[in-house]
Amino acid sequence: MNIRKAIKARHSVRQFKDIPIGKNEAERLNEIIDECNNESGMNIQLVQNDPDCFNTFLAHYGKFKNANNYIALVGRKSLGDLDERAGYYGEKIVLKAQMLGLNTCWVAGSYGKGKCKADKNAGEKIVCVIAIGYGENQGKPHKSRSLEKICALKKDEMPVWFKNGMLAAVLAPTAVNQQKFFIDIDGENAVITAGRSPLAKIDLGIVRYNFEAASGHKCISK
Repeated sequence: MNIRKAIKARHSVRQFKDIPIGKNEAERLNEIIDECNNESGMNIQLVQNDPDCFNTFLAHYGKFKNANNYIALVGRKSLGDLDERAGYYGEKIVLKAQMLGLNTCWVAGSYGKGKCKADKNAGEKIVCVIAIGYGENQGKPHKSRSLEKICALKKDEMPVWFKNGMLAAVLAPTAVNQQKFFIDIDGENAVITAGRSPLAKIDLGIVRYNFEAASGHKCISK
């Protein structure tokens, strides 16, 4: 599975099979996490066999099942773009997980922040977590906004690379599927602007990664 197929195939999954992540898959995940930490300066971690983190009222209300494994997106509070970094590198890991046959769900509030077993150094915080495991199903596609509503260019005016990036951008997971972002073209790069919402910067990072991975061009945030 290549990256574009992974973007199309990946949907949010909240119900997982009650089985541990395979040793090979866990090793591959930790490899990509180490790579992301080296690039980003973050402290992202894979936490396995921890049923307590999702043993909360909100998690049960959100219909999470067997969410015993998760990726904790941890970083220094002093990083001015921490939320955006978390979104960008978290999505890179999410798509790698999809390629490994695993399913995921971004979670910002429906988990026990005080129960999360991720290690935090002084001055660090947990931005959010990503539930991960073998899904009971593959999830369902979310409804996407039309390209004309999130881009200044008409579809038939877009260069091929830009169109590929836009088609991947609208498939990116965003908070409550609001897709509050706008993308324009600037020469050989794209420029993305975030809308207003508490999780807008995380969403911005997620969308940026999808665009860049599918287009092969930079997507610069404003």
